[in-house]
Amino acid sequence: MFTDKANEIFKEVIDCYHIEDSVHQPFTNKYNKNSHLIEHLLYRKCWIDTVQWHYEDIIRDPNIEPIAALDLKRKIDTSNQDRTDMVEYIDAYFLEKYKGIATKHNATINTESPAWGIDRLSILALKVYHMNEEAKRNDASKTHRNNCEKKLAVLLEQQTDLSSAIDTLLNDIKNGDKYMKVYKQMKMYNDADLNPILRSQK
Repeated sequence: MFTDKANEIFKEVIDCYHIEDSVHQPFTNKYNKNSHLIEHLLYRKCWIDTVQWHYEDIIRDPNIEPIAALDLKRKIDTSNQDRTDMVEYIDAYFLEKYKGIATKHNATINTESPAWGIDRLSILALKVYHMNEEAKRNDASKTHRNNCEKKLAVLLEQQTDLSSAIDTLLNDIKNGDKYMKVYKQMKMYNDADLNPILRSQK
């Protein structure tokens, strides 16, 4: 199943990040995009998500200096754009992969594309990792650990269900029962021609 590979790569990325556990560490993609394109895209996607996860932790520090917070907000904005771009690249991969499939006359389109499901799966892998950490924290109370164990069980169930749903969608596309489109994300606030504040600075 496709999501077996995806979940394995996501875990690999998250484990690799936490060796150094720093948002400043350099990124190296272990998969060659020419020979292992989808693995390359999945690895990059989860790395972006993992760094942003920790950005979001840092910016919630109540004692963060305003200038540092503004700089971090800019980094989060850039990361969000990178994340969206990667989703579109992954969808483009599937669009190319299944372009020769003849869709059935009663084929339907899904509420979200495969890559947006994969986006959620990557975030879910991060939730599982960090909730598992909390469930095993030696300096936390037993109540805290028990509560986190219960939440972890829900997250693992959600991971199984979402993986199954993504695999079903890909299989339906492969069989012509579903079809997909790639809609470019038109983020207006990043566009100097569409954001009135940015436009006024031109």
